[in-house]
Amino acid sequence: MTTSQSNITFKELLKKPICFLGLGFGSGLAPKAPGTFGTLAALPIYWLMQDLSLGIYLAITFIAFIVGIWICQQSADWLGTDDPSAVVWDEIVGYMVTMIAAPAGWQWMLAGFVLFRFFDILKPWPISWLDKNLHGGWGIMVDDVVAGLCSLAILQLLATI
Repeated sequence: MTTSQSNITFKELLKKPICFLGLGFGSGLAPKAPGTFGTLAALPIYWLMQDLSLGIYLAITFIAFIVGIWICQQSADWLGTDDPSAVVWDEIVGYMVTMIAAPAGWQWMLAGFVLFRFFDILKPWPISWLDKNLHGGWGIMVDDVVAGLCSLAILQLLATI
């Protein structure tokens, strides 16, 4: 089944658990800036994960990425388009990548949010190349993971200053 993302109701989304995840628990239904709302949906996930050991945090993030390839593909197929803006699981995982080993505190959560949104919106090379040339669930996920890695590098650099 394909459907227009502008016609989806939250009630309809709840009937599709995989798409519920793919659309960021409904945050991807925001009429403007769904990627930003998807990243906002990542904040409580990170907040719950921040005190985990680094190994467990990395394992959960890796699993979220691998499973996310399938989640994003299923959601895109349901919506009938290659990379729908409503699919924001990739933003959630990208933010999780950004926050690997981040210092504690809301200021670091905010800095990670701003950095990730910067790289995800502007898409400097190689993020732009990945966004244009990779498709399907893999393509949806990988550019945001690379944006997360760029954000992670800068956040860690800021933490050392």
